[in-house]
Amino acid sequence: NEGEQAKVSVRSIRRDAIEQIKKEQKDGLSEDIAKDGETRVQGVTDKYKSLVDQHCKEKDKEIMTI
Repeated sequence: NEGEQAKVSVRSIRRDAIEQIKKEQKDGLSEDIAKDGETRVQGVTDKYKSLVDQHCKEKDKEIMTI
């Protein structure tokens, strides 16, 4: 449950960051820089979702060995 909440939080932060990039693009940010920013945000999101999954698997394993 905590892992799912963490992933929801990560996705929410991603959504906010991409919305901010789109707003900046409307204000004059170049399309190439915006696309690069979105790609970087997605990469960081994927990294942290993976870390949350890994931590949850380790915690499940720890709980099951007790």
